[in-house]
Amino acid sequence: MSRSEPIELGLTIPLQRHLRIKALPYSQEPDRRFCWDLHVIPLRGRPSLLAVHCYSRYTFILNDLSRLDWERLPEVFRKGLERSLSAAGFPAEAADLLCGDRQPLFTKTHGRREVAFLNRAWDDAMAAELALDESTQSQPLLDQVVNANPSRCVGFEGLDSASERLADILRKLI
Repeated sequence: MSRSEPIELGLTIPLQRHLRIKALPYSQEPDRRFCWDLHVIPLRGRPSLLAVHCYSRYTFILNDLSRLDWERLPEVFRKGLERSLSAAGFPAEAADLLCGDRQPLFTKTHGRREVAFLNRAWDDAMAAELALDESTQSQPLLDQVVNANPSRCVGFEGLDSASERLADILRKLI
Protein backbone atom coordinates (compact mmCIF):
# COMPACT_ATOMS: atom_id res chain seq x y z
CA MET A 1 0.00 0.00 0.00
CA SER A 2 1.39 3.40 -0.95
CA ARG A 3 0.23 6.84 0.07
CA SER A 4 -0.35 9.22 -2.85
CA GLU A 5 -0.34 12.55 -0.95
CA PRO A 6 3.08 14.06 -0.24
CA ILE A 7 4.49 13.91 3.25
CA GLU A 8 5.52 17.13 4.91
CA LEU A 9 9.05 17.82 6.04
CA GLY A 10 8.96 20.68 8.52
CA LEU A 11 12.27 22.53 8.60
CA THR A 12 13.46 24.25 11.76
CA ILE A 13 14.61 27.85 11.46
CA PRO A 14 18.30 26.85 11.86
CA LEU A 15 17.89 24.30 9.06
CA GLN A 16 16.14 26.87 6.85
CA ARG A 17 19.12 29.18 7.39
CA HIS A 18 21.57 26.33 6.70
CA LEU A 19 19.76 25.62 3.41
CA ARG A 20 19.34 29.32 2.65
CA ILE A 21 15.56 29.01 2.38
CA LYS A 22 13.81 32.31 3.00
CA ALA A 23 10.13 31.37 3.42
CA LEU A 24 8.11 28.19 3.71
CA PRO A 25 4.36 27.51 3.81
CA TYR A 26 2.59 26.40 6.96
CA SER A 27 1.68 22.76 7.33
CA GLN A 28 -1.53 21.67 5.59
CA GLU A 29 -1.44 17.98 6.62
CA PRO A 30 -3.86 17.35 9.50
CA ASP A 31 -2.59 13.79 10.08
CA ARG A 32 0.77 13.99 11.87
CA ARG A 33 1.51 10.37 10.96
CA PHE A 34 2.65 11.78 7.61
CA CYS A 35 4.76 14.63 8.97
CA TRP A 36 8.40 14.88 9.99
CA ASP A 37 10.36 17.78 11.47
CA LEU A 38 13.99 18.13 10.42
CA HIS A 39 16.85 19.93 12.15
CA VAL A 40 20.55 20.46 11.54
CA ILE A 41 22.64 19.45 14.57
CA PRO A 42 26.40 19.44 15.16
CA LEU A 43 27.76 15.96 15.81
CA ARG A 44 31.45 16.17 16.63
CA GLY A 45 31.52 19.46 14.79
CA ARG A 46 29.93 18.15 11.58
CA PRO A 47 26.50 19.30 10.31
CA SER A 48 24.16 16.34 10.67
CA LEU A 49 20.46 15.74 10.09
CA LEU A 50 18.06 14.98 12.92
CA ALA A 51 14.70 13.75 11.55
CA VAL A 52 11.82 13.30 13.99
CA HIS A 53 8.45 11.76 13.15
CA CYS A 54 5.88 14.23 14.46
CA TYR A 55 3.37 11.62 15.64
CA SER A 56 5.56 8.97 17.30
CA ARG A 57 8.86 10.81 17.89
CA TYR A 58 10.70 8.07 15.97
CA THR A 59 14.08 9.62 15.21
CA PHE A 60 16.89 8.97 12.81
CA ILE A 61 20.19 10.74 12.42
CA LEU A 62 22.37 11.15 9.35
CA ASN A 63 25.91 12.13 10.20
CA ASP A 64 28.14 14.61 8.38
CA LEU A 65 26.05 15.54 5.36
CA SER A 66 27.90 17.18 2.48
CA ARG A 67 26.66 20.34 0.76
CA LEU A 68 25.40 18.12 -2.09
CA ASP A 69 23.48 15.98 0.42
CA TRP A 70 21.79 19.07 1.86
CA GLU A 71 20.88 20.21 -1.67
CA ARG A 72 19.19 16.83 -2.28
CA LEU A 73 17.54 16.72 1.14
CA PRO A 74 14.23 15.03 0.14
CA GLU A 75 16.09 12.13 -1.51
CA VAL A 76 18.66 11.91 1.30
CA PHE A 77 15.84 11.97 3.88
CA ARG A 78 14.00 9.12 2.14
CA LYS A 79 17.09 6.92 1.79
CA GLY A 80 18.06 7.65 5.40
CA LEU A 81 14.56 6.73 6.58
CA GLU A 82 14.62 3.48 4.61
CA ARG A 83 18.02 2.52 6.07
CA SER A 84 16.95 3.43 9.62
CA LEU A 85 13.69 1.49 9.43
CA SER A 86 15.44 -1.52 7.89
CA ALA A 87 18.14 -1.52 10.58
CA ALA A 88 15.41 -1.31 13.25
CA GLY A 89 13.73 -4.42 11.84
CA PHE A 90 10.67 -2.78 10.29
CA PRO A 91 9.19 -4.31 7.10
CA ALA A 92 10.50 -3.20 3.72
CA GLU A 93 7.25 -1.36 2.91
CA ALA A 94 7.38 0.79 6.08
CA ALA A 95 8.86 3.84 4.36
CA ASP A 96 6.20 3.64 1.63
CA LEU A 97 3.46 3.49 4.26
CA LEU A 98 4.82 6.59 5.99
CA CYS A 99 5.93 8.59 2.94
CA GLY A 100 3.97 7.53 -0.11
CA ASP A 101 5.49 7.84 -3.54
CA ARG A 102 5.50 11.59 -4.13
CA GLN A 103 8.13 14.24 -3.52
CA PRO A 104 8.02 15.49 0.08
CA LEU A 105 6.84 19.05 0.65
CA PHE A 106 8.98 21.43 2.73
CA THR A 107 6.97 23.39 5.31
CA LYS A 108 7.52 25.25 8.53
CA THR A 109 7.78 22.96 11.56
CA HIS A 110 4.53 21.38 12.72
CA GLY A 111 3.95 23.12 16.03
CA ARG A 112 5.36 23.95 19.44
CA ARG A 113 4.75 20.51 20.95
CA GLU A 114 6.31 18.76 17.98
CA VAL A 115 9.40 20.99 18.18
CA ALA A 116 9.60 20.42 21.94
CA PHE A 117 9.69 16.67 21.29
CA LEU A 118 12.29 17.23 18.55
CA ASN A 119 14.43 19.07 21.10
CA ARG A 120 14.12 16.14 23.53
CA ALA A 121 15.19 13.76 20.74
CA TRP A 122 18.19 16.02 20.11
CA ASP A 123 19.04 15.89 23.83
CA ASP A 124 18.82 12.08 23.71
CA ALA A 125 21.05 11.96 20.62
CA MET A 126 23.67 14.18 22.24
CA ALA A 127 23.57 12.12 25.46
CA ALA A 128 24.21 8.97 23.38
CA GLU A 129 26.86 10.54 21.14
CA LEU A 130 29.32 7.79 22.15
CA ALA A 131 27.24 5.53 19.87
CA LEU A 132 28.10 7.75 16.87
CA ASP A 133 29.93 5.92 14.08
CA GLU A 134 31.91 8.58 12.22
CA SER A 135 32.70 6.16 9.37
CA THR A 136 29.12 6.14 8.05
CA GLN A 137 26.30 8.57 7.40
CA SER A 138 23.56 6.26 8.72
CA GLN A 139 23.58 5.78 12.47
CA PRO A 140 21.65 2.59 13.32
CA LEU A 141 23.11 2.25 16.81
CA LEU A 142 22.51 5.89 17.71
CA ASP A 143 18.99 5.67 16.23
CA GLN A 144 18.31 2.56 18.30
CA VAL A 145 19.46 4.19 21.54
CA VAL A 146 17.36 7.33 20.94
CA ASN A 147 14.26 5.37 19.89
CA ALA A 148 14.45 2.92 22.81
CA ASN A 149 14.22 5.66 25.47
CA PRO A 150 10.78 5.98 27.06
CA SER A 151 9.46 9.35 25.93
CA ARG A 152 6.33 11.35 25.26
CA CYS A 153 5.04 12.42 21.87
CA VAL A 154 2.12 14.14 20.15
CA GLY A 155 0.25 11.06 18.96
CA PHE A 156 0.17 8.90 22.10
CA GLU A 157 -0.51 9.35 25.80
CA GLY A 158 2.09 8.47 28.41
CA LEU A 159 5.62 7.14 28.17
CA ASP A 160 6.74 4.52 25.65
CA SER A 161 9.56 4.01 23.18
CA ALA A 162 9.34 5.64 19.77
CA SER A 163 10.07 2.28 18.16
CA GLU A 164 7.04 0.68 19.81
CA ARG A 165 4.82 3.60 18.83
CA LEU A 166 5.98 3.48 15.22
CA ALA A 167 5.35 -0.28 15.12
CA ASP A 168 1.79 0.39 16.31
CA ILE A 169 1.27 3.03 13.60
CA LEU A 170 2.57 0.71 10.89
CA ARG A 171 0.30 -2.14 12.03
CA LYS A 172 -2.68 0.19 11.69
CA LEU A 173 -1.58 1.49 8.26
CA ILE A 174 -1.18 -2.02 6.87
